[in-house]
Amino acid sequence: MIGTAVLQVSPTTGGPLAYLGTFLLAAGAYALTAHIAARNVLGDVPLRRAGVIGLVLAVIVVALQQYGLIAFVVAIAVDFALIRYVYRLRLRTTGLVTLVHVVVSILLLFVVLSAYRLIGTAPT
Repeated sequence: MIGTAVLQVSPTTGGPLAYLGTFLLAAGAYALTAHIAARNVLGDVPLRRAGVIGLVLAVIVVALQQYGLIAFVVAIAVDFALIRYVYRLRLRTTGLVTLVHVVVSILLLFVVLSAYRLIGTAPT
């Protein structure tokens, strides 16, 4: 019972600048990872299409950040629908691009958080 307190996430309140910064950072990260995923699966694709995906996913993540797993499931479903619409793909190909997008996003998050923790342990 003691360890469960560590797993609970309660977002801190921030001003409009904090939300704007979070939104812009998330939109850029999701657009970058969407472009990497689409490029790896489909070949040469325009960067603008990934920008649309990044913006919409950032809105969803920032709006639903307090709901945890529900936000993750909704973001993956919307990601699937956006990839299918933006790139005009069949279901199987859309699923593959979505899977690669989720994996690349998780890997990027892992690298950034690991670097943040490493910098936090540096001597002052």
